[in-house]
Amino acid sequence: MEKVIYIIPTPIGNLEDITLRAIRLLKESDLVFAEDTRVTKKLFLHYDVITKMESYHSYNEHRKIDSIIEKILQGVKVSLVSDAGSPSISDPGYLLVRACIQANINVQCLPGATAFVPALVQSGLPCERFIFEGFLPVRKGRQKRIFEIVNNNKTTIIYESPHKILKTLSDLKVLCPDRKVVVLKELTKMYENSFRGTIVEVYESVQKAVIKGEFVIVLSASK
Repeated sequence: MEKVIYIIPTPIGNLEDITLRAIRLLKESDLVFAEDTRVTKKLFLHYDVITKMESYHSYNEHRKIDSIIEKILQGVKVSLVSDAGSPSISDPGYLLVRACIQANINVQCLPGATAFVPALVQSGLPCERFIFEGFLPVRKGRQKRIFEIVNNNKTTIIYESPHKILKTLSDLKVLCPDRKVVVLKELTKMYENSFRGTIVEVYESVQKAVIKGEFVIVLSASK
């Protein structure tokens, strides 16, 4: 029997944004490892999935990898999900995928929901070439990374939390106040919204908005 792990993207907001194959594999799995089982439980209830879950997140992934590999080698059908989007993309998953490859376990990653692709397309900025930065460093290396972003010649995508969105926009505003930017809030959710303009204009708009939910910043290239 082939040893395999399924990497399954989950909706970033709207629960309808999941593939039929993903639902089938979640139901067929013996065990699903989830970043937060409470979050994934809502998805399971929506689609009548009764598969057993265990947690797998950034605080326990190092100590769980060996036991997960052992389960797969014993014939347990395992899937991995994150709270929203694709595992390994600004979420846990990379270390487990690497370990599975080293153990000759087949890694099957399903296509599906992720925030940066719709954000990029929706921004209206050039998307034939782009850089995905994910979340910026909180302290060490942050200013260096921002300087690199401001000076690259491709559209750049940044993930940001509600607690740091104004700080990041402020940092960008210092270096390139007139650069075009689009900030998208709560993609696919009821209160989805977007802010477009120069960094100065968007900073002022976001300041006046309700700072809640996840944000995606799409910054135009340097000229």
